[in-house]
Amino acid sequence: MSASTTPSSRPAVTEREAREVAEAAREQHWRKPSFAKELFLGRFRLDLIHPHPLPDEELAQRGEQFLAKLRDFVETKVDGALIEREARIPDEVIDGLKELGAFGMKIDTKYGGLGLGQVYYNKALALVGSASPAIGVLLSAHQSIGVPQPLKLFGTQEQRERFLPRCARTDISAFLLTEPDVGSDPARLATTAIPDGDDYVLDGVKLWTTNGVVADLLVVMARVPKSEGHRGGITAFVVETNSPGVTVENRNAFMGLRGIENGVTRFHQVRVPAANRVGEEGQGLKIALTTLNTGRLSLPASCVAAGKWCLKIAREWSAAREQWGKPVAHHEAVGSKISFIAATTFALEAVTDLASQMADEDRNDIRIEGALAKLYASEMAWTMADELVQIRGGRGFETADSLRARGERGVPAEQLLRDLRINRIFEGSTEIMHLLIAREAVDAHLSVAGDLIDPEKSLGDKARAGANAGVFYAKWLPKLVAGPGQLPASYGEFKHGVDLSGHLRYVERTARKLARSTFYAMSRWQGRMESKQGFLGRIVDIGAELFAMSASCVRAELLRSQGDHGREAYQLADVFCRQARIRIEELFTRLWTNTDDLDRKVVKGVLSGTYEWLEQGIVDPSGEGPWIADATPGPSQRENVHRPIR
Repeated sequence: MSASTTPSSRPAVTEREAREVAEAAREQHWRKPSFAKELFLGRFRLDLIHPHPLPDEELAQRGEQFLAKLRDFVETKVDGALIEREARIPDEVIDGLKELGAFGMKIDTKYGGLGLGQVYYNKALALVGSASPAIGVLLSAHQSIGVPQPLKLFGTQEQRERFLPRCARTDISAFLLTEPDVGSDPARLATTAIPDGDDYVLDGVKLWTTNGVVADLLVVMARVPKSEGHRGGITAFVVETNSPGVTVENRNAFMGLRGIENGVTRFHQVRVPAANRVGEEGQGLKIALTTLNTGRLSLPASCVAAGKWCLKIAREWSAAREQWGKPVAHHEAVGSKISFIAATTFALEAVTDLASQMADEDRNDIRIEGALAKLYASEMAWTMADELVQIRGGRGFETADSLRARGERGVPAEQLLRDLRINRIFEGSTEIMHLLIAREAVDAHLSVAGDLIDPEKSLGDKARAGANAGVFYAKWLPKLVAGPGQLPASYGEFKHGVDLSGHLRYVERTARKLARSTFYAMSRWQGRMESKQGFLGRIVDIGAELFAMSASCVRAELLRSQGDHGREAYQLADVFCRQARIRIEELFTRLWTNTDDLDRKVVKGVLSGTYEWLEQGIVDPSGEGPWIADATPGPSQRENVHRPIR
């Protein structure tokens, strides 16, 4: 095929084809145990997370030494208010981070990196992100999803030797998947990579390229057409940003994270050596999803940092501010918010540290745990920040600069709220995470009964599936009737002053109830189950709460056994679990009592114009322009705003 060939239009993809592409990219087998997978199946495998795994002593020592250096750097060299005001991280700060080795935290020492594990990498991101969330994003986009992680998992030895030393010290990387008209539906990916001799020729446009404005190296997902000698499919490439035909057309601006270097990147006839292809043709989405299994853990780290800061400000402000003769903290309406922030921060740190340590151990499959951590932390951190703004009142709505200008402490509470909002969208929106986790959670059911509920399968296939399902459920369903959660003495090792054993018994009982609810829903809706996104979202949210409860109890016991604030940890875990149990019971009620069917009818009416009269009486300040920018391949007509930092 000629190198000049470009697509005339975006690929037309049916709903079924889109699902098939996503399914093909999934890791199909479970070669290692998974605590969260078992939890959704009604099996509470506490032995998989307790005793709490601990980092290797050498890794911990190396990590603590780096954290000390990083803390000194952010305290003396990073001005978060300046970054927010100027919407840019100063070059000298980025250069300083490079010299410190912060860009190589997760890269092996043999390639010039620091060789930190996920636990200390996340602690570093939390620390630097508390000074400036934009710096946290810069470092995590580079290492969690940029060039280092895909090469670590799928690259050749030659690729690692070529690129990882650069990424560890000098080069910034970015990950390019999203397009103007392609988000969480990669089957419609339009960027192409046409084989041409020993090269591929890239054409297309990528949107929201975090780090893309300053990146030296890019991981680009592009579609290789199927042809003789080429299996084709979505494929990953490492691309030098200074290659002819690469143009950064825009530096995007956002409501929060104002210092991030996020842009629009166009590829026009960009030649990429075949040696820069990561993995095989058609493996691109699998590489992306596998990379995200641990890459998503960087977001919970930033959320933990946000929770800790919310707690600090809430404590200090609520003790100083008085209303009706006493500090506002002593008013129940405010006190309940502070309790929520304290308990939830403890839980988020428990979830993040546990999932991170499990990633370092590599003993368990953490694809669900990582996704749950990202989903839960991003939602709860947003709620904590919103509660902090409420506690601060008018001062929470006021900017830090304005507060400073009139002589008060410049507390950037409103900035935190803006900065955290993207976490519910980054690396899989909450809605997509619900579907992704739900798919993994029901994997065992689909493995034995998938053909039974597939309308396109033959009667013979359905008969075989029915037989297999009968065998599976005959063994599985009876185990959901009773378990350790009904025995008063179960988990007695979690009783030390405060009794956490009852919460673990609740988790065990509720996991079985959750599995029974999932089975009932599959029996009721069968092939329509995948369209019941409200139901699936609530199932996942219940699982997330159960995971957080488990992690909190295990962390409390770890801290007690180490003599590290154990009594206080037990108190926080107890309060968190009691709050979580209330949320879980509400979610169970909403599984079957909700307005999902009515909502669908209203949506149809909205889209058909039935309620258009409701929009009268306003003006729309949006301005003119298409909803989605034109991304037709071709040469760039705009100035290249690429700004490499050297």
